Amino acid sequence: MEKKEILKYVDHTLLTQGATWEEIRQILDDAMKYETASACIPASYVKQAADYVEGKLPICTVIGFPNGYSTTAVKVFETKDAIANGASEIDMVINIGWLKDKKYEALEDEIRQIHEACGGRILKVIIETCLLTEDEKIKMCEIVTKAGAEYIKTSTGFSTAGATFADVELMRTHVGSDVKVKAAGGISSFDDAEEFIRLGAERLGTSRLVKIMKNSPDAGAGY
Repeated sequence: MEKKEILKYVDHTLLTQGATWEEIRQILDDAMKYETASACIPASYVKQAADYVEGKLPICTVIGFPNGYSTTAVKVFETKDAIANGASEIDMVINIGWLKDKKYEALEDEIRQIHEACGGRILKVIIETCLLTEDEKIKMCEIVTKAGAEYIKTSTGFSTAGATFADVELMRTHVGSDVKVKAAGGISSFDDAEEFIRLGAERLGTSRLVKIMKNSPDAGAGY
């Protein structure tokens, strides 16, 4: 695949705790220049970012991030607030403790409520694969499918590991035909990105590929 084609799969991402508006603006400029799928940024910058890009780029933000253990009501409020501020895509983190406790109905209900709050916009469900058993990953594929979300996503990029080829392959095998897969965290080369796409990922969460295009000295760092 051409690099330009691969970049169309990328949610160009900056979610570090100390991210400044100047850094966010650079992410937005680069995302528009390289025609990435979206820019994924902290919720506090969504309104400013949406005003800045003037509809030229989808703005994505994160909900219940990165730990996932906010109450459902808080996550729903976060989602509605982000949408009101101009977000067009939402990446939410599941309650991993609920999964460990086998609270499957609560997980499905939470995803369903957040999906409803998205009002027809794209919802991606982060399951944090590095913390799960294979059976738990498969169960989340089933739950995300039943709840109606558009994507299942591997990772926050803030836990013990990011996306792996094996996890993307497993998720693609077990989610429903209407659910897409997003690989995120640790995608550091175009070769890896192409392999994730070959295995079935339809989005990639990373900042490194754009940094490579810009020949940045810190291309190997970050999400």
